[in-house]
Amino acid sequence: MPFPKNFIENILKMITKSKLFIISLVCIQLYFNFSGIAFAQNKIFKVACIAFYNQENLYDTIDDPNVDDAEFLPSGPNQWTSERYAIKLKHMSEAISQVGDEYVKGGPTLMGISEIENERVIVDLINSPALKPGGYEFVHYDSPDRRGVDVALIYKKKDFQVLSSHSHRLKVSWRTDFKSRDQLVVCGLLDGEKIYVVVNHWPSRGNGAEYRAAAASLSRAICDSIQNFEPKAKIVVMGDLNDDPTDPSVYKILDASGDLKAVKETQLYNPMYKMFKDGIGSLAYRDSWNLFDQIIVSKPLLGEDKTTFKFFKAKVFNRQFLVTTEGQFKGYPWRTFASGSFIGGYSDHFPVYIFLVKEK
Repeated sequence: MPFPKNFIENILKMITKSKLFIISLVCIQLYFNFSGIAFAQNKIFKVACIAFYNQENLYDTIDDPNVDDAEFLPSGPNQWTSERYAIKLKHMSEAISQVGDEYVKGGPTLMGISEIENERVIVDLINSPALKPGGYEFVHYDSPDRRGVDVALIYKKKDFQVLSSHSHRLKVSWRTDFKSRDQLVVCGLLDGEKIYVVVNHWPSRGNGAEYRAAAASLSRAICDSIQNFEPKAKIVVMGDLNDDPTDPSVYKILDASGDLKAVKETQLYNPMYKMFKDGIGSLAYRDSWNLFDQIIVSKPLLGEDKTTFKFFKAKVFNRQFLVTTEGQFKGYPWRTFASGSFIGGYSDHFPVYIFLVKEK
C-alpha cells in the first residue's frame, strides 16, 4: 500500500523539531529508508575505535628461561600444547575483529592488549585469518614481570602512524625486588591528528592497594609530563587497572573524573565511571562485577566541536559468544581455563572500547 501524500516529508519535519534529531550525529553516514527511497543526513563523520583487551595469558608453547612460564608449556600443569595455543589465537583474534563493528569493520583502529608473553604471540595474533586483512602493526617492549607478561599496542597501519614510543618502569620505594608490567606510551598520528596512548596493566589486588597507587602515580606523572610540554595534548589512558573507576587510585591519584561537565583542564575524564555505577562490568568475581578495564581521555578529546577527533561513546564488548552459558560461572566471561581445566573460551575479561568522531 503506498504511503499517504507528503508522509515522508512530515516524518522528517517531526524528527527535525524533536530532540531525536541528535541521531544525525551518528558516526557514519546514515540513511532513513521509506518505501525504497534513501534520505542521507548532511553531516558525515569519520570514526576511530580505540579499545583495550586483557588476553588472559596469551603464551606460546616455547620455554623462556628468563621468565616463569612453566605452567604454559606442553609439559606444564596447563598442558599448553600447540593445539590449545591455536584455539586461543583463533578465539582472541575473532573477538578482536568484531570490537567496534557498529561503525568500524575488521577490528579497532587501535587496541591496547595485556597478558601477552612476547613479540612472537603478537605476530601470531595479528597474522591470524581474522586480523590479517586489517593490516595491523604493533608496539611492544619486554617488561620485568616475573611471569613474563607484557602490554602492547596493535594498530591499523593505514589509519595510525607511530611517531615515538617509550616504556616506563614501575618502581616502589619499599621493595627493591618488585617487578611488574611497564607502562607503554605511544605517540602517533591518528588520521593526521597527534594523539598519545598510555597502555597499562597495574599490579594485581593480591599485592595490596599501595602498589596500584604507585602505578596510578606513574600514569599521572606520564600525563603531567605530556601536558607540561603540550597543554592541549589528546591523551588516552587505557588498561586493566585492577581497580574500579570509583577507587581512589583512579579517581583521586590518576585524577580521572566521572563528571563530564566538571572536568578541569589537566584532569582526565573517565566514561567508565557511570557505566560502573550502572552495574556494568568487564569481569566478574564471586558474583560481583568489576570494571577494571578502562579507557580514560584528556579534556581536549571532549566537546561539541567535531572538526577534530572528539570522544563519542564508551562501551563494554560483552556479546553473548564471550559469555559462559552454563554451570557455576554462568554469565561470567567465558575464559580459557576454569578450576584448573581447559574449557577453550576467550578471556576472563571483556574488551572495552570507545569511539572518537570528527566531521569528514
